[in-house]
Parts: sequence; structure tokens; C-alpha cells
Amino acid sequence: MKEKGSSFSGSIGFVLAAAGSAVGVGNIWRFPYLCAKDGGGLFLLVYLVLVLTFGFVLLTTDVAIGRKTKKNALRAFEALNPKWKFLGKLTFLVPTLIMTYYSVIGGWITKYFVTYIISDGKDAATDGYFTAFITSDIAPIVFMLVFLALTAWIVYRGVEKGIEKFSKIIMPGLILLILVIAIFSLTLTHTDANGLAFYVKPDFSGLTVKRFLEILLDAMSQLFFSLSVSMGIMITYGSYVKNEVNLNKSTNQIEIFDTGVAFLAGMMIIPAVFVFLGTDGMASGPSLIFISLPKVFDAMGVLGQPVAIAFFLMMGFAALTSCVSVMETLVANCMELYHKPRKKMCGAVGIYSLITAVVICLGYNKLYFELKLPNGSVGQLLDVMDYISNSFLMPFISLLTSILIGWVIGPNWIIGEVERNGEHFKRAGLYRFMIRYVVPIVMLILFLVSTGFADLIF
Repeated sequence: MKEKGSSFSGSIGFVLAAAGSAVGVGNIWRFPYLCAKDGGGLFLLVYLVLVLTFGFVLLTTDVAIGRKTKKNALRAFEALNPKWKFLGKLTFLVPTLIMTYYSVIGGWITKYFVTYIISDGKDAATDGYFTAFITSDIAPIVFMLVFLALTAWIVYRGVEKGIEKFSKIIMPGLILLILVIAIFSLTLTHTDANGLAFYVKPDFSGLTVKRFLEILLDAMSQLFFSLSVSMGIMITYGSYVKNEVNLNKSTNQIEIFDTGVAFLAGMMIIPAVFVFLGTDGMASGPSLIFISLPKVFDAMGVLGQPVAIAFFLMMGFAALTSCVSVMETLVANCMELYHKPRKKMCGAVGIYSLITAVVICLGYNKLYFELKLPNGSVGQLLDVMDYISNSFLMPFISLLTSILIGWVIGPNWIIGEVERNGEHFKRAGLYRFMIRYVVPIVMLILFLVSTGFADLIF
């Protein structure tokens, strides 16, 4: 099969770019929150088991499909089986929806980074600061523009000169920042609370079968978003991988990278928040990063500002590597679809991203509404987009992909691609069993729960 024009120079470039995509805002704001909610070390244990089983199956599948077909998600499923062309279109929908709001979140991070650069950040620690910012008319759009322009510039430069070069510089810096902040977080004392013990020690008290299933589901959904599977990103990056690269080794490295960063993110955030604010400070998502943590930085005194600058710089790197991968997936698919050069498609996707991101920003003021979502939560425009892409489409796509690979094409198709250069795929037996029997059942349950159908059935 003909090689695509764009490719990574080798396995290091691919691993760092893919890990950069996987290590995103979700790793840093969702993982610590779920960990704190689900009994600390118990959640960690469950998550680790899932990474070694589910994570590796989903990741291996996506990357192998990309490399074997040398096509993006939109065309790859059609190449596997023409009757499954619709799955490519479904997969293309995910980054199309995520791109509408990811640069908005990137803009929020940029705003906080700038705030701590030009001031001591005391204002950021006050109640209502975050809400006042996101509901204002102009500021969120300005900061979103800065973040989106940087993302578009990296994608515009292409795979090797843009994404790979950027990932090779940013990823080591990101890991170093997380490591330094995590070590610093462990030295904090404010009360008698032991944040590290709260994080790593499994808490089995009051554990029932129902509670365990909830933890399992939380860990499964986190793994899912964390590894960038079922959204076409890993298929696109897989299509840039040269045939001589050892796929098995590369996917293992991405797993280790991603899980290591998630663990360090928890170590960086949970002990600090727990020591200063107790379990009440353990909020979810944006409120953890933009409300709880500024209070922690404020409580640190003179050290608060430099630590906050390092933290929001690291968050910016994480958001940027992920946003780049989402935009690249859209650009690459559009290049294949419309047979137009990268620069033109980059411009078109950039304009689409800009218009939709402005609409999302307005969702907190001019276009504000509240909608009850099927999973029980109440959301605004950004939450609705996030819900459709993450809670509805991604489990559904994984369910269909596991049926296609497990029962229509056959697991040997993927195993053969992993062993292309004579490498031994040690977990081939596990892969075969998981993709055929376990993944479809668990994905169906995850889909039913996240869409609220489970409450109607059970």
C-alpha cells in the first residue's frame, strides 16, 4: 500500500506526539477528582488493571487500523469493510464536536497563566472570580483566540516540522513541570492531614458491589478519554507511523506515559488540595483547577505565585498538545475528503473552530441556558457538546469497533499488523479474548449508564 505523504520520522516522534494527545486537560482535572471521590488508592488500583487490559486493546486497535490502511478514520473503516463506512463518519463527528470547546478551555488556562504572571494572583483566589471571567463578553474570546492561533500554527506546519518537533520540545518540559510540582506538593504542611496517604491508600470501607461497579465505571470512562481512543486521533497518528516501527513497543510506551502522568497529576493536586481545603475542595473539572487550586496557591504565601505560574504553564502545554491532535485529525480527514493541500484545509478548520468557539464562549452569557442531560447532570452549551462527544459517541464507537474487529474482520487482522516485522505480540491471546467478549459487553454497559438508559432498564 502506498505510504502517505506525511509521517513521523520514527517511533520517538510518534510516541511523544501520541502521548501528548493522550495527556490532556482530562488527565489533570478529571483523574484527581475521580480518585478522591472513589476512595483514593482503590480507584488507582482499578485504573491500573484497566489500563493493562482495556487500554492496551483500544489503543492497539486504533493505531494498527491507522498504520495498516494508511488512511484517516473517515476512510479507514471503509477500507476495512465498505458496509462499515458509517463508523468512519461517526468517528469524525467526535473531534468535530470537541474542537468547538477545547480552545475555549485553553483560553481559560491562558487567562490564569497571564493573571499570575502580571499579579500575585490574590484576585484569582476570591469567590466569583472564575464565574465573572467566563460570563464576561470579550475576555474569554480574546484568550481563546490566542490559544487557537497557536494550535493552528503548529498544525499548519505539518506532521514532522510542526506536531513532532513541538511534541519533542514540549513533552519533556511537561513531565518535568508535573514532577517538580508533585514533589513540592508532597512537602506542604498546613494541617495534620496526610494528603499522600489519602491519595494512594485504598479505602475499602463501606464498599458494596454497587459501589465497586460505580468505581469501575468511573475508571473506565477516565481511561477512555485519557488515551484518546475512539475519536479518530490514534487512527490518524497511526497512519503516520512508518512500517518498520515496532507497534507493540510504541503502544506500551504511550500507556506508560499516560498512566504515569495521570498518577503524577493526582500526586500534584490531591495532597495540596486535601491539606489546605480538605475533602470539600475536591471539586470536579474546571472548579478544581480554576476555583480550588487558586485558593491553595493563595494559602502558600510567597511561594504561591511561582508555583501557580509553573502549574498553569504545564496545564497550557497539556491542553495545547491535545488540541493540536484534535485539529490535526480534522485537517487530515478534510485533506483526504476534499483533496486539498494542508494549508487550505488548516485555514478552513481554523475558521470553523473560531466561529464555533465564539458561540461556546457566548454560551455563558448571551446564549446561556441550562439543560438536564440524560446522565442526570445539568449543563450549558459547552457541557452539551462534551456530553455528546464523550459520554454518547465515544462508548458507542468503541462498542461498534470491537464488534467490527472482533467478529467481522477478526482479531488476527490487528495481531498480524502488530507482528508485521516479525515482532512477538505477547498479549495476543489477551487481545483476542478482550476484543471479542469483554470490550463489547463493558462498552454497552458504559453506553447505557452514560446515556441514562441504564436507569430505565434496571
